[in-house]
Amino acid sequence: MSNADFTDPADLSTSPTSGDLRTAHAVSPAPVGPPTTHQLALMIWIAVFPTLMVLNLTLAPWLANLGPVLRTFVLATVAVPIVIYGLMPRLHRIRARILTRRAV
Repeated sequence: MSNADFTDPADLSTSPTSGDLRTAHAVSPAPVGPPTTHQLALMIWIAVFPTLMVLNLTLAPWLANLGPVLRTFVLATVAVPIVIYGLMPRLHRIRARILTRRAV
């Protein structure tokens, strides 16, 4: 191997790359901790209630002939992925943005 295969650490300190850890660490805000029980309950309610309302109004004609257990199963099968993979990550990001804005 030649010396050209290795990067001199001194070159990193003068290089204005965006991958420099010291620059990224100095700019990034402190991480936000996990939500409290009450915050998580509110976030879940904010995600679940509108989702179920829209699904009930949208799917009502197709679910009208089903029994309550099967209707609930269908609604839960559709609602849970929407809430967990679609809405909750967004709500967590919004919460983090609000908390970091207050900290600054």
